Amino acid sequence: MADPLDHKGKIKEPLLSSSTTKGGLRALIFIIVNEAFERLANYGLSTNLILYLTREYGIDAVNGAQILYLHSAATNFTPFIGAFLADTYVGRYFMISFGCIACLLGVILLWLTTIIPGARPPPCVQFHDSCESASTLQLLLLYSSLGLMAIGAGGIRSSSLAFGADQLGKRDSLKRAGILESFFSWYYATVSVAVFLAMTCVLYIQDNLGWMVGFGIPVVLMILSTLSFFLASPIYVKSKAKAGWLDGFARVLVASFRNRSIKLSSQVTDDVYHHRKGSRLLVPSEKLRFLNKACVIRNPKEDLIPDGRASNPWSLCTVDEVEELKSLIKVIPIWSAGVLMSINVLQHSFIVLQASTMDRHITSKFQVPAGSFTAFQLFSSVIWIALYDRVAIPLASKIRGKPTRLGLKQRIGIGILSSSAAMAALAIIESVRRKTAIKEGFYDDPNSVLHISALWLLLYFFITGFAEAFCGIGQNEFFYTELPNSMSSVASNLFEMGLSVSNLIASLLVTIVRNFFKGNDQESWLSSNINKGHYDYYYWLLAGLSLANFIYYHACSKAYGPCKGQEGNATDGGEALTDED
Repeated sequence: MADPLDHKGKIKEPLLSSSTTKGGLRALIFIIVNEAFERLANYGLSTNLILYLTREYGIDAVNGAQILYLHSAATNFTPFIGAFLADTYVGRYFMISFGCIACLLGVILLWLTTIIPGARPPPCVQFHDSCESASTLQLLLLYSSLGLMAIGAGGIRSSSLAFGADQLGKRDSLKRAGILESFFSWYYATVSVAVFLAMTCVLYIQDNLGWMVGFGIPVVLMILSTLSFFLASPIYVKSKAKAGWLDGFARVLVASFRNRSIKLSSQVTDDVYHHRKGSRLLVPSEKLRFLNKACVIRNPKEDLIPDGRASNPWSLCTVDEVEELKSLIKVIPIWSAGVLMSINVLQHSFIVLQASTMDRHITSKFQVPAGSFTAFQLFSSVIWIALYDRVAIPLASKIRGKPTRLGLKQRIGIGILSSSAAMAALAIIESVRRKTAIKEGFYDDPNSVLHISALWLLLYFFITGFAEAFCGIGQNEFFYTELPNSMSSVASNLFEMGLSVSNLIASLLVTIVRNFFKGNDQESWLSSNINKGHYDYYYWLLAGLSLANFIYYHACSKAYGPCKGQEGNATDGGEALTDED
């Protein structure tokens, strides 16, 4: 493919007008629009879905929250599977195409539940004995729509970023890497704007014009998303699939097991280990030494073929392959601490229920939709990121007299500790809300609006946004920095996979609390009636678990040692505070 950049690293005009040149800016526009519309559609449906389940299907709040936990877990896990399949077997273009069709079918099915009278239970007054439960066929239609949406999101999100990078050509053909960084920035900015619009505009329409119109808009958006992607098909650069990293991991494990009888010597030369031609890694590291047996050359004549490659890759691996697996194993404890922290961020279903019982009016005629309160977390994260990057960093650098920034592990730790404070704030707010409900005589009526402002919930989102700005972004940067370049696809999906695990743990935790934690009146903390339950106790439990998670993370951070670029107590390249400072 021709170089799409001029000598200044800018995109050339022919990409906008030529009908023969593939890739470039015009291809990127269609890819970004496709991803943005998919996010608009998915978040526009899932954010307010807890109210749809409780009001239209008669599902109680806790069961509804668990359904959404599982849906979110699937949505965050399928991109990991999609990335592997795209890189190894089917290619990125096919994976995104499949995702568009699956997601479109999912949103259409969910929209049909608002149109077809028999697709959901007949309306009734919630918590009355006369309410009819959803039938098996009605639930099957609902779950099928959610499943297709999760599969579709996995197909699109797993490959869009990498597919967009493919349109810019090979990295070594770029005059500067700035154009790729610019694409990443615009990609994430567009996605963030799409999510914000979904949590505000789409939810406002659902609250004021009803479910039929509110769910119909995501259908239109997904139709536009799918059409925009396929219309640009002739101009895409479509890279072929190749062997994936998972094969390399499997070979290292099998080879190290087969060679388990080998005794490793502390004094070896690079001739003893098998390494790629031209590789800088000639000798494996001393950590996780048992894996080093996978790259030991026992008999050069039998183990190697004339061109230097292994005669049996399942018995002899390269040093690079061994170190790639080691680097992944090393980051897992840090990753697991981030997983536990994310549980606090995934309480949106319960918070939407809280907000729906509080006064959400900004003016006498306008009130914020209950589901839109989650958008404040996104807004808070953006504010904190801007303050950290544009105010805190320059100020600290000026005070210290040299460029200064926090270390990656420091930022993750700050985020984990802040998440505990966020849950404590939410527990206090819920305690006051519940006392107000009892005082105003609504103990048995969880649907009544209380005389307490929902704006108090902004304190939780303010602190959670701070935690996400430090821990969430810090984790992503940590994975990209610590894992080798050849594992960039793994790094880009580790955080999303962590959110999937967080949802599963959150669902399990909700089940345990609901069944075994009860108040003096034997009512579960997570009762279907939010006024009878003690959701504040549940939030205090999460705050305590977050403190324990911070202690666990601190131990993992110490055991991990310095990040790349740090040695001993030196700063990161002389510009960052180390994680031990």
